[in-house]
Amino acid sequence: MAILPIRIMGDPVLHAPASTVDEISDEIRQLVADMYETMDAAPGVGLAAPQVGVGLRIYVYTYQDDDGAPWRGEIINPVLWMKPAEPGSPDPDDESEGCLSFPGERFPLRRSDEVLVTGIDVEGKPVRIQVDGWRARIMQHEFDHLDGILYIDRLGDSDWKTTQKIARKRGWGKPGQAWTPGVDDIDA
Repeated sequence: MAILPIRIMGDPVLHAPASTVDEISDEIRQLVADMYETMDAAPGVGLAAPQVGVGLRIYVYTYQDDDGAPWRGEIINPVLWMKPAEPGSPDPDDESEGCLSFPGERFPLRRSDEVLVTGIDVEGKPVRIQVDGWRARIMQHEFDHLDGILYIDRLGDSDWKTTQKIARKRGWGKPGQAWTPGVDDIDA
């Protein structure tokens, strides 16, 4: 297994829809293993293949359930259904999220509180996940990556403008920029 560089906003792979995985090969299984290692090293609660420069519809996730039990897995070629989000402004204390591809920052974002995701795992077995709360947020965030959407693309005007100022200040927004967990000094 290997820790892979994580692409930073502006890299074209992050802003384009990912392709469907046609066959689960040894290369796909290795990619998923490397994605787990990279996510854990970052540390993060989810990581999509485009974030490590691979334009395929795969993501991994990890979190603790309401009882503190580990909740971890991968989804290949996911399909997402969600309840409409509650109207209104997001609560900065309860609805802020961050992204390993826009490291070191968090912004409030309203998301659906309940989702259903289906797909397959690395063994080709069906996956069906129906979750709410933060686990639903993770599923939506990672699924967005597969459609070329970063969470900052969904922010309101004021926060979006702030992200653009941060990106300019840090020299982000250009192709080829990445950071490697455990190597680069970035507080994700």
